[in-house]
Amino acid sequence: MKIRIKGNSIRYRLSKSEVEEFKQEKYVEEFTDFGNSIFCYVLKVVQNQPNLCAFFKDDTMTFGVPAHIAKEWTDTDIVGFQYEFPLQNGSKLFLLLEKDFVCLDNTFEDQSDNYPNPNEKC
Repeated sequence: MKIRIKGNSIRYRLSKSEVEEFKQEKYVEEFTDFGNSIFCYVLKVVQNQPNLCAFFKDDTMTFGVPAHIAKEWTDTDIVGFQYEFPLQNGSKLFLLLEKDFVCLDNTFEDQSDNYPNPNEKC
């Protein structure tokens, strides 16, 4: 699972096996160890939320997905969902959940578990 954060925007990207794990377990997590603390990022199915949501507490960023969206995303070819999550201070947090595609340019990361890129030319 990859995350990209820029300003008030968070994007989660999942490989094929991570999407399958999310479908089965309704939960996926990753950790980044900073030595003096561990940052955890989570994707989980949430109840009582009509849209995507996100929360940060105790060094953990949680990206919540309502069950109906999770089912549609994991059971179909839909690439992703997005939502502007309203915050208590009046601003919004842009959320984007996507399936991870193979990059078209050179990269050093292992992409063997990513989805085929629909823009790839044969």
